[in-house]
Formats: sequence, C-alpha cells, structure tokens
Amino acid sequence: MENHTMLQYFEWYYPNDGSLWKKVQQDAAKLKEMGIDTIWLPPAHKGMDGKDSTGYDSYDLYDLGEFDQKGSIATKYGTKEEYLLAIKSAQEAGINVYVDIVLNHLGGADDHEPVMVRKVNPENRNEFISEPFEIDAYTKFTYPGRGGKYSEFKWDFQCFTGVDYDARTQESAVYSIQNQYGSGWEDVLDTENGNYDYLMLTDIDFRNPAVREELKRWGMWFYQTTGFDGMRLDAIKHMPAGFYNEWLDYLRAETGKELFTVGEYWSPYDPQAMLDYIDATQGRMSLFDASLQANFSRASKEGEQYDLSTILNGSLVSVRPELAVTLVENHDTQPLQSLEQTVEPWFRAHAYAIILLREAGYPCVFYADVYGSEYTDKGNDGKDHEVTMEALPQLEALLQLRKTFAYGFQRDYFDYPSCIGWTRSGDEEHQGSGLAVVLSNGEAGNKRMEMGVEFAGKIFSDYLGHCDREITIDQDGWAEFYCEAGSVSVYTLKAD
Repeated sequence: MENHTMLQYFEWYYPNDGSLWKKVQQDAAKLKEMGIDTIWLPPAHKGMDGKDSTGYDSYDLYDLGEFDQKGSIATKYGTKEEYLLAIKSAQEAGINVYVDIVLNHLGGADDHEPVMVRKVNPENRNEFISEPFEIDAYTKFTYPGRGGKYSEFKWDFQCFTGVDYDARTQESAVYSIQNQYGSGWEDVLDTENGNYDYLMLTDIDFRNPAVREELKRWGMWFYQTTGFDGMRLDAIKHMPAGFYNEWLDYLRAETGKELFTVGEYWSPYDPQAMLDYIDATQGRMSLFDASLQANFSRASKEGEQYDLSTILNGSLVSVRPELAVTLVENHDTQPLQSLEQTVEPWFRAHAYAIILLREAGYPCVFYADVYGSEYTDKGNDGKDHEVTMEALPQLEALLQLRKTFAYGFQRDYFDYPSCIGWTRSGDEEHQGSGLAVVLSNGEAGNKRMEMGVEFAGKIFSDYLGHCDREITIDQDGWAEFYCEAGSVSVYTLKAD
C-alpha cells in the first residue's frame, strides 16, 4: 500500500485571471512525480462576484463558467471547458480530483421579495429582538442568464432560513425568515452564537424537501458532468448533519462509487465538537484536523517556550486517525483572513514532517507552500498590507520521503519539551524504506531511538542535509540521532 498525499490546489489570493484550470493541465504530470496523488480544486461554480469570486459566495451551482452571469462567462479560475480538461488531465496523470462543495448559502440573488422575518441578536441567535415584520429580502434566484438549462428550479424565501440585508430600509442585520418550514433556525451541533445555522448571505433551509431533492439532482449532474473522485464540503458546522447523511448516501448509491469526502468543521479549540459531528454523521466523512493545525500555529509562534511533546494533544489524528485529514495551512488560515492562524516559516518543515512522515492521518499540502504567494489585502485596520509567503524549499524532499521511506512500524519518542522524534521500521513492499525523524524548537538536540535489529550495522544519513554526520545502527538496532537548533532532520539508509 502506497502512502497518498493531497494538495489543496489554490489559495485565497490566487489572481482572478482565469488561469488556474489551465495551470492544472500544465502541472499535473509534475505533481504526480513530486508525490501528489490527489488535488483538491476550488469551487468551480459562479459566485456572486463573478470572476472576482473565490467561489464560496455561491450564486449558480450549475454555472461552471458557461453562462454570461455576474459580469462574466468564466469564473476566477477559467471556463467550464477548461475545468473539465483540468480534471481529465489530472486523472490521466494518475491524480484523483476532489471538488469543493459549497451548499450552506447562496448570494447575489436576481431579485428581492417581501418576506416576514424576525430580527435576532447576532451574538445569541436564539434571542429574537423583534416581533415578526416584513422586509424586502434578496431571496429570488431565477438565473435568467442560464435560461433553465440543466435545471428549472427557482429559489425563493421558502428555501432559506435567514438573510442579512433589508433592501427596503437598506439595513444590515441577522433576520430569521418566517416560512412554512419553521419560524427559527435549523438544529445544528455548533452552539456558538447560541445557534450557528446562519453564517452569511442567504442561508439555505434544508427542512424544505424540494431543496433537498434539487441538491441531490445537482449533485448527480455535477458528478456526471465532471467525473470527480471525491469531495471537500464547506462550512458543515453551519448545516444540519442529517442533510449530508442523506445527500452522501444518495450520491454513493446512485454512482456506485466511494466518493471520498472530507468536511470542513473548523473547531480548533473544541476537538470534542469534531468527534460529535463524526458521531452524528456515523463516520460518513473525514474531517480536517483543525486542532492539530492550531497546535502548529501556536508552536511556531511560541518557539522554545512551546512543549513539543504535546504537539499532538487534542488533535483529531490522535483519536480518530482513520478520519483525520491533517494540514499545515489553508486558504482560510492565511494572513488577513477571518480564520487567520498562520504557521511561521521556520516551523513549517517541522509541521510537514509531522503530517507527512507519520503513519496516521491523510496529509493535505497547501498550494502556497509549493508555489509561494504574494498579495496585498486589507487588514482589520482598513489599511493595505503586503504579504509574501515563500515556497517551502524542503517540501519536495519531504514528499519524496513520504512516498519512498515512511513505512512500517512506528516508535515515538515524545519525551522532551524541546526535542522529539520517531522512527519507522520500513516494510518489505518498499525496498530500503524506514526512517528516523528528529525535531528541535530550541537548541541542537539528539534522540536515542530504536530502528530495529534488522538495521544493525547499517549507516543512516540526513536526507534533508541539515545534519552532516553519519549514524551507524548498533547491534541491538538502536542509535543516537541528531538535529541542529530549531531544525528537523530525517535519516534514511545511506545509498551504497
């Protein structure tokens, strides 16, 4: 069994020049050679901001860059034809493609309509602060630019639980829509703000059976149109778990495919919430390990003051490794984003060693760590900030280590606050496999670790080239492994 690695093939600040789908076609073969087996592509549908949209402000799920809507035919990433070619190119190179599914909300309605609502306390959504009254809400999605192609379904206020704008008074607030399916929010697991059903824009009401059936039809249309291999689900903490239980069961039954799925339940400081969601969905999907990513961010900022031996504490991968997708950064944790939780450059190689070279978890590499990123955006102070993310120079070597050497029984040495390590004993299927990893967040460190008697007398060297000494395994299968201050070293069998 070969180790697999996912790549998030975009970042928040990717330019809106329609080039991403073409870039996939150009890069697919090289990515496979690097050790990438799966790419997660950004939302392909038209967003409310047209070609300026990252896709998380869904407007028309059926418009993959085909119709003249929201000021353009193409999306930020390209046209429908280019998207389909990108998927085909990746799959022909031996790479699976995961698509981004954004079903929590719609934005950019085609018209408003009179709707009865109640205003709620935004910090406690269960507290109504008005009696029912009428507003003009942007809840009519008729898609005149598409003209009924693929689906004639029209959305109106009966399809939504809430909005954040009254066109009649031009007031922004959180309004709970009073429709025939309920006079309040849906039941979701997350209790932030009292009830976190409402996140943004026009919130979809999954209590409406016509909505559920339309989204099933769309899901099958999307699969039949693109032939994707799996999915990433956006903003699932703001949606009732029962919807995705029904939706995933339907798609898997209809397609006869496993359709690997990972959900974004971003709860970095409440790992139990992720476990509760896994229980509610009965293991139907994996989740991103938000808690581990938070640990990486803290460790990178606290430096030697952080106890490295606790780096896995509270992580999803430590308790449900089979459902944990591990990561170092993503588009939401980038600087100036709402969930900003960056990992400082000096620690990124440490973090990638942890997710790529250990036996547990399905690692996801971030686009900016492969390609770098430069952008200007506004911070909370309203001023423009220039940000540069350099590509991680050791990343390609770490990917090769994962693909070639990171196999076999694992022994952990998380027994010192500023220096930790582990070994992998290798297996028969991968000739020459096995490795030893040592990480320090302070002074130069060393670890006496066991590789196994089968390596007795063998010479190991640092694949990353950070430490120039050679290590000979003793007759009992043990050796002392070293790393430089604030660095990471990965020892593999020295080539003859």
